[in-house]
Amino acid sequence: MTTRATDNAEAPQVRRDETQKSTETKSAYKTTELIVYALAVLGVLIASAIVDNSFGADPAWRYVTYLTVGYMISRGLAKAGSREPYRD
Repeated sequence: MTTRATDNAEAPQVRRDETQKSTETKSAYKTTELIVYALAVLGVLIASAIVDNSFGADPAWRYVTYLTVGYMISRGLAKAGSREPYRD
């Protein structure tokens, strides 16, 4: 079997750009969403403790559940369309 040496000086050079690694989105603790969520949950729980029986534990935990679902949806939407550069 023989091999043939070829000179590729005339061939067009293909330049491949390196792909930059990226994460999906910022970590949850780096976002203001988490801070707002935590403050809202604390506000609901403190309000339920201070206010009379008209706003007790059951409605308070229902609102905390609504806030949690809203937070999860907002994080899902944030992860769906954003990219952040990957830093080791």
